[in-house]
Amino acid sequence: MGILSRLEALKAAQERGLDLVEIAPSATPPVCRLLDYGKYRYEQAKKERKVKKGQKIGLLKEVRFRPKIEDHDLQAKIRTVRKLLAEGSKVKISVRFRGREIIYPEMGWKVLKRVAEALKEEAVASNQPVKDRRSIALTFSAPSTKKSTKVKSNAKT
Repeated sequence: MGILSRLEALKAAQERGLDLVEIAPSATPPVCRLLDYGKYRYEQAKKERKVKKGQKIGLLKEVRFRPKIEDHDLQAKIRTVRKLLAEGSKVKISVRFRGREIIYPEMGWKVLKRVAEALKEEAVASNQPVKDRRSIALTFSAPSTKKSTKVKSNAKT
């Protein structure tokens, strides 16, 4: 529409039933656009949702163990951890103590060690085990793809 005064631009927007939106306030003269602002905000939010949906943020999943867990249950939970790692999530392994179990922390450390041994080929521990009040936790993540391709190429040779 060219360069218009503010009053002329507002009048043109009112006639068309649109809003006058300032796009670049620092430009000389300021740049404005006639548009339906509600519709514009809706479309922006829709675009943001679409972008957010496509992103895969480093998800942190938690799998809880008990210090007195039996072998079969332990293996089942380890399979769950492997599945989560294959999906690309980070997995927090936590051993929770209830009641008087807290006086036997070595049982929790044993469980954590067994899980770490079972997952040593599929996962990398992100940090050292953390002892909280009534739990011990360790975070695992899948190794980077570069490392896994090197392992596969070494296996072939």
